[in-house]
Amino acid sequence: MSDVRVIATGLKFPEGPVVMADGTVLVVEIARGTLSRVHPDGQVDVVADVGAGPNGAAVGPDGKIYICNNGGFEWHEIDGMLLPGLTPADYAGGSIQRVDLGTGKVETLYTHCDGEPLKGPNDLVFDAEGGFWFTDNGKRYARSEDVGAVYYARCDGSFIAERVYPRSHPNGIALSPDGQTLYVAETMAGRVWQYPVTAPGVVDVPPGLLNATALLYGAPGFELYDSMAVEANGNVCVAALARGGITVISPLGKEIEHIPMPDPAPTNIAFGGPEMRTAYITLAATGQLVAKDWPRPGLVLNFNA
Repeated sequence: MSDVRVIATGLKFPEGPVVMADGTVLVVEIARGTLSRVHPDGQVDVVADVGAGPNGAAVGPDGKIYICNNGGFEWHEIDGMLLPGLTPADYAGGSIQRVDLGTGKVETLYTHCDGEPLKGPNDLVFDAEGGFWFTDNGKRYARSEDVGAVYYARCDGSFIAERVYPRSHPNGIALSPDGQTLYVAETMAGRVWQYPVTAPGVVDVPPGLLNATALLYGAPGFELYDSMAVEANGNVCVAALARGGITVISPLGKEIEHIPMPDPAPTNIAFGGPEMRTAYITLAATGQLVAKDWPRPGLVLNFNA
């Protein structure tokens, strides 16, 4: 792991890296409630105070940053690491937010879908049409937890629909290079699911709870999957909690390799740099943003900053 370069430390459970054209990287700091900008020299500036628990972030077609806000967590320091816990007493629900990078203005786009409140929006990805898919991981309580789902929404606030339900702790979400397959990672089960995209904002979900035809990959050991990114060749790179690294899975459902990280809780990966060969990875438990030369180019997203 000597080739892992530390860019910034002292971040408050960072996630959702967005690689900018000027060499900076935007991250959310969940425990701080902010969208922050990390400079190449490690300086960190707050772009916007979004409150509660900003989780995933992505650039939309309008150049603004769209954020999945999970509503916040209780926080615990264990063995020098900052880790999320149960739903906090001041939890007021989850939401989808939009941030103007020029002004820092924060707007709330969605808090409900067909009358059902969003619980813990986690991660999102834009398609070529300018709409976005996002996961809702739900919230955990002392003796119960929510059932998760996957949604599709438009960035102008005019449309939101539930597309995959139920899913257990859906977290990372990504699209294949051709946009024809939607990938969804389940945290606690350590699984990655794949759904054919049949039209903008629509996926084919096989019927039946015992139907495994949509399963791309299931971890053979103890891996808790977080967010993901896709390589230009179609490989899915998913952040593996507990195992402490990035697991690379082929579009055929085979593990290509596992790249370890110096943190048991790598949460997100994003690609940038020359030829998209630099991976930016958030190491949330130790509060770091790191970079690593990647063996293969990452996929250029539909919208970039």
